[in-house]
Amino acid sequence: MKRLISFALTMFTGVFLMMAMERRAMAYVDPGSGLLALQSFASVMAAAGFFLRRRIMGLFKRNKPQANVATPVTVRKEDSRNTG
Repeated sequence: MKRLISFALTMFTGVFLMMAMERRAMAYVDPGSGLLALQSFASVMAAAGFFLRRRIMGLFKRNKPQANVATPVTVRKEDSRNTG
């Protein structure tokens, strides 16, 4: 619990200092930057979907009740050398 409180306090202090020392920026943001951010987000979501696809598919599949399930039958394989 102490670690969580100290982490939260550190983050709060960091954000507060960033806002207190803010300087006015005379910068230009390229219009393609937003598309690059969108593409990065989409690729991260696609990768997460690829790695978690079994869990995602498990959410949408329904388990059908198995009422008439036959017991497995064991079959002995005959030795082909002794058949005649």
